[in-house]
Amino acid sequence: MTIDKQLIEKTYYQMFINEHENIHPIRVLGDVFQEEAQKDLPDLSAIRFAQGEVYFHHKDYESAIFKWENIINDLEPWAKKNTADAYYELGLLSTAEDIYCAIQTDDPTLATEVALQLFSLYIERGKLEAAVSTIKRTIVANPDYPNVTEIARTYFESQQDWNNAIELAVNEAKRTESLEWFNILNTYVEKGVTKSHAPSYFLQALILLFNLDKKMFEMLVTSLWNSYQTEESYFSWLSEINHLVLNLEVNRDNTWHVLSTFHKETFFGLIEGRYYIKMLQGFIPDLLTNWLRLADDENIVLASAAVLSWNELFPASLSLSIVSEAEELIGLTETEMDELDECLALFDTIMKWAQDHDMGENYRVKWLVHQLVDFDTQHVLITGLSGSGKSTFVNTVLGEDLQDSPTSSVVMFKDADDQEITEITDREITSLSGFSEFQERMDRRRNALESIIEFKSPNSFLQENRVAFIDTPGLKGNHHDRYEVLRNLHVADTILFVLDANAPFTDKEQAALQQIQELAPDIPVHFLLCKMDTITGEQEAIRIYDETRSKIHAYLPDARVFAFSSQYEQGQQQKEVNEFLQSVSRPRNIEDKRLAKLLYFIRTTIASLLQKRIDVENQLVESIRWNEEMLMKLTGAVNQLKDTEVQKTKTIKKSYRAIKDEIEKDLTDHLPEMLQSCSALIKEDSNFSKIHLELNDEMNNRLQAYLEQTVMPKFYRSLQEWIEACKEEFNQSQEFLYEMGEGFNQMYGEECLKLDCDFKVLEDWHRDTDRMTNRFQLETVNILLRRTPSQFLLKSAGKLFGAISQNKAILFNKYKSFVENEDYSEAMAEVSKQFFQPFELFEKSLERDIALFFKNPLNLLNHSVEEARTGIQTNQDMLTKMNTNPEMFRDPLTLFEVRLRQFEWMTVAGKGMQTIY
Repeated sequence: MTIDKQLIEKTYYQMFINEHENIHPIRVLGDVFQEEAQKDLPDLSAIRFAQGEVYFHHKDYESAIFKWENIINDLEPWAKKNTADAYYELGLLSTAEDIYCAIQTDDPTLATEVALQLFSLYIERGKLEAAVSTIKRTIVANPDYPNVTEIARTYFESQQDWNNAIELAVNEAKRTESLEWFNILNTYVEKGVTKSHAPSYFLQALILLFNLDKKMFEMLVTSLWNSYQTEESYFSWLSEINHLVLNLEVNRDNTWHVLSTFHKETFFGLIEGRYYIKMLQGFIPDLLTNWLRLADDENIVLASAAVLSWNELFPASLSLSIVSEAEELIGLTETEMDELDECLALFDTIMKWAQDHDMGENYRVKWLVHQLVDFDTQHVLITGLSGSGKSTFVNTVLGEDLQDSPTSSVVMFKDADDQEITEITDREITSLSGFSEFQERMDRRRNALESIIEFKSPNSFLQENRVAFIDTPGLKGNHHDRYEVLRNLHVADTILFVLDANAPFTDKEQAALQQIQELAPDIPVHFLLCKMDTITGEQEAIRIYDETRSKIHAYLPDARVFAFSSQYEQGQQQKEVNEFLQSVSRPRNIEDKRLAKLLYFIRTTIASLLQKRIDVENQLVESIRWNEEMLMKLTGAVNQLKDTEVQKTKTIKKSYRAIKDEIEKDLTDHLPEMLQSCSALIKEDSNFSKIHLELNDEMNNRLQAYLEQTVMPKFYRSLQEWIEACKEEFNQSQEFLYEMGEGFNQMYGEECLKLDCDFKVLEDWHRDTDRMTNRFQLETVNILLRRTPSQFLLKSAGKLFGAISQNKAILFNKYKSFVENEDYSEAMAEVSKQFFQPFELFEKSLERDIALFFKNPLNLLNHSVEEARTGIQTNQDMLTKMNTNPEMFRDPLTLFEVRLRQFEWMTVAGKGMQTIY
């Protein structure tokens, strides 16, 4: 055992034991101490040091400290360290820390042991920052000291101090070049704790690892790749790793299967429409270069095609040597890639992107692509000029009267277990309820070519021949009209062109045929000569058939011509049709041809989406213009309606006030006369002491009767007439609003505004006026009991002199004159107030009621105004965004085209097939 190990383990005392192993070390050391003490120049430090160790092991820490404090030789630094250890064991951590920190030594072993003790002490005292700092200094000073890096790693991991753990792993991997440390680093990456580190942090370690172990290099690179994929630093990683690999000596002699697959998935992920081209151009060329250098047998063709397709759309971005190498490899290498699945995956990606960016559902093209992958069914497209006999042929061959009128939409007749009729447009898929609804669709003319109808039904002919008929509307002379019919041409495997035997292969038919050849030169065309039964004589029929076939062969030497008539013997005719279809509807290499068609539909879809982007921009501009115009008109309508409301309110309130004024005038004119006429009740023999009371009662009775029996009925009739007049005013307003709403609805193109007013207001008025005029009860009015001077004198005189007969004549004349000449204005005002009091609230609510009448139209118009404003703002924002970032639409579609060209390089061109454009 080395002296350092003895000092570390505190077993230095054993060198004094030797042959005295059976005697207790304390006694042995005591004897040695006594023996040494007898010398002239005794050296007792070593013995004391050994005694301290024994005391320490027996947990007599105070005795150990006492011994170690008296060491003055070379063991003194170790004695101080041991003293601190004893204080540590006693729990006097502060004292121990002070002693540890005071030790000065050049001995790396002692320094490391002190540091490790301090590290443990700091952890126990909760001084975690000091603990980390201590262990990191220790590693820098003495990294090869046994277990020091392992102690640090264990601690960092227990504290989940991943930054220091990662730093330790990276530094030790580079220092020791040990695969174990690279493996530890890889576990950290897989845990996801390295994501916060910049990708460049790991580059030097990766370079070293590449030279040590390429498999481990691939594993660590792919782990880092995975960890950065969802982080903001992903592009930085791609740039760094591409640059790194570009400068490494990588080649296909090594098997880089995992790394090759990562390049493939990354490339496809980057061009799936989420990123702008300017973001990708910085590292895609390096990515493709590295992929080609790394590609395994499974990916070599794919990588080569990717290089060539990127170079086509972005020339000069890749080195000529890489492009040349890709051209050579793609021509010589075979691949087992499932091309159909890859193309369908691309198509699905484009469809999802279109849907996510509000570019429509594109159900029609989805349906067409679905038909292409149905390899068990051959598609025979039947076309020809209108009236050539297409529908008759279809009905006869299928054995059903499926079409009793000219075809208006493209219809696919397909065998199925149950009948199912579906209409497909770009925007929706609709299930038709049955044959009658199918016939309705066939009878329409408007927008008929925007849809395809799939007619599935059990049919023995279609089943036996494994074909589906695609019937088209009759072709016309106009080139554009023919294109609208033929735009779905590429779903067909064979074209059956129907001719009328009475005028076969006319100039119009030849023009249509030429257009078909331009659109789909790869689809074989054969001819059906219909209405042969209308030709008089067999020889004439044979002549027409032969001449027609000769004309056709001059254009299409390989085309076959079949004579057909619905009047021929059905069994033989059906057999011949079967044989004819069998001979023309089984083209060779149908899978490859369908794949080419699929690529064609992907190309046309990309083009149509680019056009849609232009259409969307134009629609936004038009929508903004239209909404601005609507906003101006709607705002004008709102103001006009408010003016109407104000005018109607003024008119209605004025007419009501006129009625009220008339009633008030009646009261003013008639009531004083009525009260004055009460003077006839005064007689000379009246009891003048009570006459004022009797007159007051009678006056109130007469007022009550007049008001209830005469005034109130008149007021009721006037109010009913007033309500009818209001109704007429309201009707005029409603008619005006209906005209306004109809005008707006014509502009909207649908029933958006139904400007119904609330006529319940009139019902409420009828109810209120009925209730208020039903009965009137006048509260007693003090007419002759007021405290005016004249009334007071008369009442006093009546009481005082009424009993004296000679005074009655005087009182009679006075009273009579008083009643006939009294000013009843105060009484009349009180009567009028009582009479009109129930109507005050009604009058005050007229303005609110009229507002309620117009409330719904006004709300609808205001809502439409807000919708127009919102539409303008929303569309303007979208238009601004589109104009600010035109690459938002253009770039994804360009990248989809890169991927399309990649597949075309791999499939169509690679197999010597012609690309369909």
